[in-house]
Amino acid sequence: MAFKIEKRLENSLARVGVIETPHGEVKTPAFIPVGTKATVKAVLPEMMRDLGAQAILSNAYHLYLQPGPDILDKAGGLTKFMNWGGPTFTDSGGFQVLSLGSGYQKILSKEFSGSDRADKVVSGNKERHAYVDDDGVTFRSHISGAKCRFTPEVSMQIQHQLGADIMFAFDELTTLLNSRKYQEKALERTRLWAIRCLREHKNLTIERKDKPYQMLFGVIQGAQYEDLRRKAARDLSSMEVDGQMFDGFGIGGALEKENLGKIARWVSEELPEDKPRHLLGLSEPDDIFAGVEAGADTFDCVNPSRVGRNGALYSPYGRFNITRAQFKDDFNPPVPYCECYTCKNYTASYLNHTLKAKEMIGYTLATIHNEYFTVKLVDKVRESMLNDTYYDFKKEFLDKFYGDKTALEWRASIY
Repeated sequence: MAFKIEKRLENSLARVGVIETPHGEVKTPAFIPVGTKATVKAVLPEMMRDLGAQAILSNAYHLYLQPGPDILDKAGGLTKFMNWGGPTFTDSGGFQVLSLGSGYQKILSKEFSGSDRADKVVSGNKERHAYVDDDGVTFRSHISGAKCRFTPEVSMQIQHQLGADIMFAFDELTTLLNSRKYQEKALERTRLWAIRCLREHKNLTIERKDKPYQMLFGVIQGAQYEDLRRKAARDLSSMEVDGQMFDGFGIGGALEKENLGKIARWVSEELPEDKPRHLLGLSEPDDIFAGVEAGADTFDCVNPSRVGRNGALYSPYGRFNITRAQFKDDFNPPVPYCECYTCKNYTASYLNHTLKAKEMIGYTLATIHNEYFTVKLVDKVRESMLNDTYYDFKKEFLDKFYGDKTALEWRASIY
């Protein structure tokens, strides 16, 4: 397995590259759709291949609870289990088990950052479901309520059984509500957990030598603090246990949207050039451009499928809701000029009907369109970097997507 840089973008940390895995190449920059439970919700893996997805990211926490990592191991690993055939990623489970406890989303408004009152905060009146100590995290299954325990070693064991080409070290998720003092404590805990992950990964790689090698990415935390982010990047990039180092790095944790690019840049400036970087959890167009320019090679997010299931479709002029009454008798393609399977074969009226009726095919068709839009956007970013038109492409795209002309006005001018 290897990462090769093909070209760098002038006046930027952005680069074009290729990650080689046992299940194929990932040409970067690349958007990695999320298939949480070994499936992108409502969409066949074959359809994900057809729309251009290069890899799928699944969730160690959810697959641990159901059907269990031993089942995937017996099946021959994640890619074979889900009939995907291509490269796969798995996250460590840390975000899920800890977000159950904090009750907050990944990206928060800056008004919350730095609050000293939030080290033990729980959203609303919900029961706290996860507890962190220096050894790991104790949590309750959201399915059965059973008490479970994740440690760095357990996370590595689960991910080795899942068999993804790229997996992530177990880390502690904090929120922007946590105090500086707690961020420092959590960062040190994550550093010590990273050492344990490397050691267990090395042992499991030897023990399972008949299996393809799996790349392990260290996860850089540090919230909104530049010194903590840079320290974490230096610590993990130089970390070596029994000859084992991290194969790449994930940029994780709570992020202020307006500071996303700046935070990713701090990290990339400290990380080695010859290893890939994955920015966890983003897919909005402006975030994609910011992430790429800050040196991210791959990134994932559930947003394209999630908003699609709620009736929102992406277009060159922003998002619009296909469940609006005006689309009830609109027999044109949902998004003009789109080459996705949905827009070439179905009408706005049909999507309006199936989504309002909560028919599964509506979720499928909307998700196909949004995943296609996002995957192809990043493909075009890559192409523009190769042919030296990146900054022109960026300006043209963002001016349209976030401009004054709405998607509905644009669509009405065509139909």
